[in-house]
Amino acid sequence: MQTFLTSPSAVADRSLSAFAFLFSEVVQYNQTQVDNIADLERRLEDAGYAVGARVLELLCHREKGNRRETRLLGILSFIHSTVWKVLFGKVADSLEKGTEHEDEYMISEKELLVNRFISVPKDMGAFNCGAFVAGIVRGVLDNAGFPAVVTAHFVPIEGQQRPRTTILIKFAEEVLRRESRLG
Repeated sequence: MQTFLTSPSAVADRSLSAFAFLFSEVVQYNQTQVDNIADLERRLEDAGYAVGARVLELLCHREKGNRRETRLLGILSFIHSTVWKVLFGKVADSLEKGTEHEDEYMISEKELLVNRFISVPKDMGAFNCGAFVAGIVRGVLDNAGFPAVVTAHFVPIEGQQRPRTTILIKFAEEVLRRESRLG
Protein backbone atom coordinates (compact mmCIF):
# COMPACT_ATOMS: atom_id res chain seq x y z
CA MET A 1 0.00 0.00 0.00
CA GLN A 2 1.40 3.39 -0.99
CA THR A 3 1.34 6.31 1.45
CA PHE A 4 0.57 9.74 0.12
CA LEU A 5 1.90 11.67 3.08
CA THR A 6 5.57 10.90 3.52
CA SER A 7 6.45 13.39 6.23
CA PRO A 8 4.91 15.92 8.62
CA SER A 9 6.22 18.71 6.39
CA ALA A 10 4.19 17.28 3.50
CA VAL A 11 1.03 17.76 5.58
CA ALA A 12 2.04 21.32 6.43
CA ASP A 13 2.82 22.13 2.78
CA ARG A 14 -0.54 20.79 1.59
CA SER A 15 -2.41 22.57 4.34
CA LEU A 16 -0.63 25.83 3.53
CA SER A 17 -1.40 25.41 -0.16
CA ALA A 18 -5.05 24.73 0.60
CA PHE A 19 -5.25 27.72 2.92
CA ALA A 20 -3.57 30.00 0.37
CA PHE A 21 -6.00 28.90 -2.34
CA LEU A 22 -9.11 29.26 -0.16
CA PHE A 23 -8.07 32.61 1.27
CA SER A 24 -7.30 33.92 -2.21
CA GLU A 25 -10.79 32.87 -3.30
CA VAL A 26 -12.34 34.62 -0.27
CA VAL A 27 -10.49 37.82 -1.16
CA GLN A 28 -11.45 37.61 -4.85
CA TYR A 29 -15.11 36.92 -4.07
CA ASN A 30 -15.34 39.82 -1.62
CA GLN A 31 -13.54 42.07 -4.08
CA THR A 32 -16.37 41.55 -6.57
CA GLN A 33 -18.94 42.54 -3.92
CA VAL A 34 -17.52 45.97 -2.99
CA ASP A 35 -16.71 49.31 -4.58
CA ASN A 36 -13.69 50.38 -2.53
CA ILE A 37 -10.78 49.08 -0.47
CA ALA A 38 -12.25 50.14 2.88
CA ASP A 39 -15.35 47.99 2.26
CA LEU A 40 -13.20 45.05 1.17
CA GLU A 41 -11.11 45.28 4.35
CA ARG A 42 -14.29 45.55 6.44
CA ARG A 43 -15.71 42.40 4.83
CA LEU A 44 -12.47 40.52 5.49
CA GLU A 45 -12.52 41.76 9.08
CA ASP A 46 -16.10 40.53 9.50
CA ALA A 47 -15.12 37.10 8.16
CA GLY A 48 -12.17 37.04 10.56
CA TYR A 49 -14.41 38.02 13.49
CA ALA A 50 -16.47 34.84 13.05
CA VAL A 51 -13.27 32.77 12.96
CA GLY A 52 -11.97 34.50 16.13
CA ALA A 53 -15.16 33.76 18.06
CA ARG A 54 -14.90 30.07 17.17
CA VAL A 55 -11.17 29.87 17.85
CA LEU A 56 -11.74 31.29 21.34
CA GLU A 57 -14.38 28.66 22.10
CA LEU A 58 -12.21 25.86 20.79
CA LEU A 59 -9.05 26.92 22.63
CA CYS A 60 -10.81 27.66 25.90
CA HIS A 61 -12.26 24.17 25.80
CA ARG A 62 -9.10 22.43 24.59
CA GLU A 63 -6.32 24.36 26.34
CA LYS A 64 -7.90 25.85 29.42
CA GLY A 65 -10.59 23.43 30.57
CA ASN A 66 -13.38 25.91 29.65
CA ARG A 67 -11.74 28.73 31.65
CA ARG A 68 -11.21 32.17 30.13
CA GLU A 69 -8.76 34.94 30.75
CA THR A 70 -10.05 37.75 32.93
CA ARG A 71 -7.06 40.08 32.84
CA LEU A 72 -5.89 42.33 30.03
CA LEU A 73 -2.30 41.06 29.82
CA GLY A 74 -3.53 37.48 30.13
CA ILE A 75 -5.81 37.74 27.09
CA LEU A 76 -3.14 39.57 25.08
CA SER A 77 -0.58 36.90 25.92
CA PHE A 78 -3.14 34.20 25.03
CA ILE A 79 -3.65 35.78 21.57
CA HIS A 80 0.06 36.48 21.01
CA SER A 81 1.10 32.94 21.85
CA THR A 82 -1.66 30.30 21.89
CA VAL A 83 -4.04 31.70 19.25
CA TRP A 84 -1.21 32.73 16.92
CA LYS A 85 0.49 29.35 17.23
CA VAL A 86 -2.72 27.47 16.44
CA LEU A 87 -3.52 29.67 13.43
CA PHE A 88 -0.05 30.36 12.02
CA GLY A 89 2.19 27.66 13.46
CA LYS A 90 4.30 30.03 15.55
CA VAL A 91 4.10 32.70 18.21
CA ALA A 92 3.69 36.28 16.90
CA ASP A 93 6.92 38.22 16.45
CA SER A 94 6.11 40.82 19.10
CA LEU A 95 3.51 42.14 21.54
CA GLU A 96 4.01 45.75 22.59
CA LYS A 97 2.20 48.40 24.60
CA GLY A 98 1.61 51.70 22.84
CA THR A 99 3.73 54.57 24.10
CA GLU A 100 1.34 57.38 23.22
CA HIS A 101 -1.93 55.97 24.56
CA GLU A 102 -2.62 53.85 27.64
CA ASP A 103 -5.31 51.81 25.87
CA GLU A 104 -3.28 50.69 22.84
CA TYR A 105 -1.36 47.46 22.26
CA MET A 106 0.25 46.09 19.10
CA ILE A 107 0.93 42.61 17.80
CA SER A 108 3.50 42.67 15.00
CA GLU A 109 4.43 40.08 12.43
CA LYS A 110 7.24 40.44 9.88
CA GLU A 111 5.51 38.31 7.28
CA LEU A 112 1.86 37.74 8.07
CA LEU A 113 0.63 34.57 6.39
CA VAL A 114 -2.47 36.18 4.83
CA ASN A 115 -0.32 38.81 3.10
CA ARG A 116 2.25 36.32 1.81
CA PHE A 117 0.19 34.89 -1.07
CA ILE A 118 -1.79 37.92 -2.17
CA SER A 119 -0.56 40.16 -4.99
CA VAL A 120 -2.13 43.58 -4.58
CA PRO A 121 -2.68 45.48 -7.85
CA LYS A 122 -1.30 49.03 -7.95
CA ASP A 123 -4.82 50.51 -8.22
CA MET A 124 -5.69 49.00 -4.82
CA GLY A 125 -3.00 51.02 -3.05
CA ALA A 126 -2.37 49.95 0.53
CA PHE A 127 -4.91 47.14 0.68
CA ASN A 128 -4.00 44.95 3.65
CA CYS A 129 -5.29 41.38 3.97
CA GLY A 130 -4.23 41.66 7.61
CA ALA A 131 -7.75 43.01 8.13
CA PHE A 132 -8.81 39.35 8.26
CA VAL A 133 -6.40 38.72 11.16
CA ALA A 134 -7.53 41.96 12.84
CA GLY A 135 -11.05 40.55 12.67
CA ILE A 136 -9.88 37.29 14.26
CA VAL A 137 -8.23 39.22 17.11
CA ARG A 138 -11.35 41.37 17.59
CA GLY A 139 -13.53 38.23 17.60
CA VAL A 140 -11.40 36.67 20.32
CA LEU A 141 -11.32 39.86 22.39
CA ASP A 142 -15.02 40.72 22.09
CA ASN A 143 -16.14 37.20 22.93
CA ALA A 144 -13.76 37.06 25.89
CA GLY A 145 -15.26 40.28 27.30
CA PHE A 146 -12.56 42.72 26.15
CA PRO A 147 -14.25 44.97 23.56
CA ALA A 148 -11.75 46.77 21.35
CA VAL A 149 -11.23 48.40 17.99
CA VAL A 150 -8.69 46.30 16.09
CA THR A 151 -7.04 47.41 12.84
CA ALA A 152 -4.22 46.15 10.62
CA HIS A 153 -1.46 48.45 9.39
CA PHE A 154 1.67 48.12 7.28
CA VAL A 155 4.82 49.45 8.94
CA PRO A 156 7.89 49.86 6.73
CA ILE A 157 11.05 48.07 7.86
CA GLU A 158 14.25 49.89 7.08
CA GLY A 159 16.30 48.09 4.45
CA GLN A 160 13.57 45.61 3.52
CA GLN A 161 11.17 45.61 0.60
CA ARG A 162 8.18 44.06 2.41
CA PRO A 163 6.62 45.98 5.31
CA ARG A 164 5.78 44.44 8.68
CA THR A 165 2.10 44.04 9.58
CA THR A 166 1.01 45.47 12.90
CA ILE A 167 -2.34 44.64 14.47
CA LEU A 168 -3.30 47.70 16.53
CA ILE A 169 -5.64 47.03 19.45
CA LYS A 170 -7.41 49.97 21.11
CA PHE A 171 -9.40 48.78 24.12
CA ALA A 172 -12.74 50.26 25.17
CA GLU A 173 -12.77 52.50 28.25
CA GLU A 174 -14.72 49.91 30.24
CA VAL A 175 -11.88 47.39 29.86
CA LEU A 176 -9.36 49.83 31.32
CA ARG A 177 -11.69 50.71 34.21
CA ARG A 178 -12.22 47.03 35.01
CA GLU A 179 -8.50 46.37 34.83
CA SER A 180 -7.72 49.23 37.23
CA ARG A 181 -10.32 47.91 39.71
CA LEU A 182 -8.76 44.44 39.55
CA GLY A 183 -5.21 45.81 39.63
